Amino acid sequence: MADSTQSETFQLLQGGQALFPALVQAFDDAARWIQLETYIFDIHGAGALVADALVRAAKRGVTVQVLVDAVGTGPLPVDWQKNFSSSGVQWCAYSPVGSSLGFLVPERWRRLHRKLCVVDERIVFCGGINVLDDFYDPTYGKLEAPRFDFAVILTGPLAAEATDAMALLWWRVQAGYSARQRHLNEAWEKFKAAGYGGRIDAKLLAQPVDSNLSSLTGSSHTKAVLVLRDNLRNRHSIERAYRKAIGKARQEVIIANAYFLPGRKLRRALMKAARRGVHVTLLLQGKYEYFMQYHAVRPVYGALLAAGVEIHEYSTSFLHAKVAVVDGHWATVGSSNLDPLSLLLAREANVVIQDHDFAGELRSCLHAAVAHHGARIDPALYSQRPLGRRIQGWMAYALMRLALILTGQRY
Repeated sequence: MADSTQSETFQLLQGGQALFPALVQAFDDAARWIQLETYIFDIHGAGALVADALVRAAKRGVTVQVLVDAVGTGPLPVDWQKNFSSSGVQWCAYSPVGSSLGFLVPERWRRLHRKLCVVDERIVFCGGINVLDDFYDPTYGKLEAPRFDFAVILTGPLAAEATDAMALLWWRVQAGYSARQRHLNEAWEKFKAAGYGGRIDAKLLAQPVDSNLSSLTGSSHTKAVLVLRDNLRNRHSIERAYRKAIGKARQEVIIANAYFLPGRKLRRALMKAARRGVHVTLLLQGKYEYFMQYHAVRPVYGALLAAGVEIHEYSTSFLHAKVAVVDGHWATVGSSNLDPLSLLLAREANVVIQDHDFAGELRSCLHAAVAHHGARIDPALYSQRPLGRRIQGWMAYALMRLALILTGQRY
């Protein structure tokens, strides 16, 4: 069992170049249990180093459980299937789509998008970085510049919560359990009987995490909170965390987000903050990757710009970050984009940290990216954009809305 009294620490990691060596070191030091969840696990370059470290740990007798999304991660190469199987690495794919028509079923749009890792119930890694080399993209090949992304490594009380949440999801996927509420209590009792964690009960797992967020503004000494988004009762947890922080902002909000198409409530929160004099800066994806995600956000730029929100687009490489800093002391790092896929459909994980030093370091990284790699959107030029661009934007926006209607979601 993890020691819940262990000291609380957190360290910002920028890019896989910082994350992967830290992961490898933690895996090589692991004594009992490695839990890893990721959307993409690509065994090229740095990804192979992470895979090798998992194999080494499993050969020492460490329990190694890797859960990947079945859409984000394709079938393992045959040689790696043999490596993992012979060493004892347990590999599982979340929600396989099946046939090529599988995506016609809206339920299959609910993906595992969180990037979480816990080692020995003690060290937690959380962020937006897939197990994917910084200079490689499965679609575009070699990248000239690394992706812009972040993760955080933590110790402290939230390690116990992360351990149990990941173990429960692993068990559900292994057991083929539905995540519907009526199965939760039964699943939890069998989960405990199987010998896993058990520090929190089913009711706590099912309740919204907003109560945990209050510890960041209360008398508790806890500075870091794990905020999970699922399709049970924690459906709006990450969006609420953003809105709460933005609503209290008095000086500055700076957000870097790869796929940005917030719903009305979050857009209103950003515009209200700008109108009351808060300096609101958005650093968004400027490099074309996917039609809907790239074009659908353009129609909402107008209202944000009119309210005084600054928008900068990052095009040096792919911006994959999902981070924010508010008033120099509140920060979040995680896997959740601010778009319908993340906020309404996917399993996501963010860490919220209230600490001036940590927030200040992340804020400096974001301001440097804005200054050196961001192209500011001029409101006057935006209003004069060509008709073809406007049509592309509204088409993408309409397609996104249609997809949400098919899933029964309002946004």
